[in-house]
Amino acid sequence: MKILIVSATQFEVKPLLDFLGIAIPTTGMNKANIDFEDKDIQVLITGVGMVNTAFMVGRYSLNHFDLVINVGVCGAFDRHLELGQLVRVSSDVLSEMGAEDGEEFLTYDQLNLPGEHIFSENYTISNSFIDSLKNVKGITVNTVHGNETNIKKVQELYHPDIESMEGAAFFSATQNSGKNVEQIMFQNKPTSISVPSSDNFIQIRAISNYVEKRDKSKWQMPLAIKNLNDFLIMFIKNE
Repeated sequence: MKILIVSATQFEVKPLLDFLGIAIPTTGMNKANIDFEDKDIQVLITGVGMVNTAFMVGRYSLNHFDLVINVGVCGAFDRHLELGQLVRVSSDVLSEMGAEDGEEFLTYDQLNLPGEHIFSENYTISNSFIDSLKNVKGITVNTVHGNETNIKKVQELYHPDIESMEGAAFFSATQNSGKNVEQIMFQNKPTSISVPSSDNFIQIRAISNYVEKRDKSKWQMPLAIKNLNDFLIMFIKNE
């Protein structure tokens, strides 16, 4: 099985990189597959945010992987979720796509814009580790929420459980990597190519903080990163 693990930063997967013996520059992918028993593991560091994630996942999607996992930390709207808890983000929304009309925010759907803004995982493998994780709904943002008025508004619009800065972009880039790319010039003739895609892609995150007025003293970043990496290492050993 060929597995690609995608993270925005090295910081979030440092224990995993150490376990695998991988050294990666600030962004990019390890050049050689790491053979671990019956699995080939590669790690891609994209940089933070939607644009970086979509570009880097698209850039490296010419390689076919049986499973692609987007991992990282996130903030939780749902206070029933515990700090440090791992969740499986099964659907994700580009919540900022829309327009302002005075005090009102017009959503993507209200504007009838072409394209997509809601994305979801594609996962057909049965695995007890992944199946044990709580399924949640996410939103993806350029600016993480820290204003009580804006937090209330986005909760009323989308009812999210968590937020990140990459999730929906990862889903979009991964699911679209297998679609035909039209009008590629080959021998001076327009043709189309189909880029190989992953059969399965999922998003797993650890909750580092609650979505509220920014107060880093309340965050549990070390715990979130430890739990995330412990899970990934256990998954690789036992998958």
